[in-house]
Amino acid sequence: MAGNTFGEVFKITTFGESHGVSVGVIVDGVTPGVEINEAYIQKQMDRRKPGQSSVTTPRKEYDVVHIESGIFEGKTTGTPLFVVLQNHDMRPEAYSEIQDAFRPGHADFTYLEKYGIRDHRGSGRASGRETAARVAGGAIARKLLERRGVQVVAYTQEIGGIKCESFDEGVIEQNAVRACDPIAADKMIKKIEGLAEIGDSCGGIVECRIRGVIPGLGEPVFDKLDAELAKAMLSIGAVKGIEFGAGFEAATMLGSEHNDAMNSDGFLTNHSGGIIGGISTGQEIVFRISVKPTSSISVPQQTTNIKGEEQEIRTEGRHDPCICPRIVPVVEAMACLVLEDQYKRQAAMLG
Repeated sequence: MAGNTFGEVFKITTFGESHGVSVGVIVDGVTPGVEINEAYIQKQMDRRKPGQSSVTTPRKEYDVVHIESGIFEGKTTGTPLFVVLQNHDMRPEAYSEIQDAFRPGHADFTYLEKYGIRDHRGSGRASGRETAARVAGGAIARKLLERRGVQVVAYTQEIGGIKCESFDEGVIEQNAVRACDPIAADKMIKKIEGLAEIGDSCGGIVECRIRGVIPGLGEPVFDKLDAELAKAMLSIGAVKGIEFGAGFEAATMLGSEHNDAMNSDGFLTNHSGGIIGGISTGQEIVFRISVKPTSSISVPQQTTNIKGEEQEIRTEGRHDPCICPRIVPVVEAMACLVLEDQYKRQAAMLG
């Protein structure tokens, strides 16, 4: 199975399955001599872990961080960091009755077509559980970026058609949906709870703002900074779209409106989202992702099984009725991985 490694110089390789023994990550290209400990990584893991509120899955995974290598006397050695997260609340038996059926919206059919075998226990590698390893690796990248003065903040902008009308960064971690508008957050929570009662789900939009990135970061042509960020975001299973700056609204604008004019103090607008020609401008990098509704729902749906027989299916178990609240730290982690890799690629280019 290819495609488990992300990055060029600063890179991660994730491993493990949803209902296996553990998940984890190997992080290579780490700067030596950086103070980091399990508690720092644990802070990010706690933001992603399940069972946080009424709008997330009740599965109890504490995601306790175990660093097996790459640290000596509290500092990175420059050798690969090996981080393991043990699975505890596995219930593979919940999938036994539907193990031969293709769940709508899941990778059951495509995995079987590609490999001739699939792990039916909560989707195996295709499960959102895999993102725990990304958050662990992203926490290490975040630590390195802090030394560069870079800040990465993501938050929920919309859920189920309910949009944030204001932006207050201070309230993002103070509400269950990680929304930037407390009034909208209350409406979002009620929306999700209502859908959970009837066994359905909804999606939303998550925005990310990145500050402190130097101008000139990114490789032109195929490895543009926005292209690398887009790949990182679209590698998250629930993400179906991405836009930067003005995004799709640019299609309705005139060139005179969309172009970011400049004066002696710098750029006057930021319709480009902080990236022009695939290279950072030094402005705030802004992008938004579209998050699909959770595929696992208990509403009856039509499907087929591995024999090609039609049947009705209900996906029972413990699932998030909306993925947005828990995908926020995953978005931040993937952005951190891209940026640290780009900084190291830039340093290598300059010698």
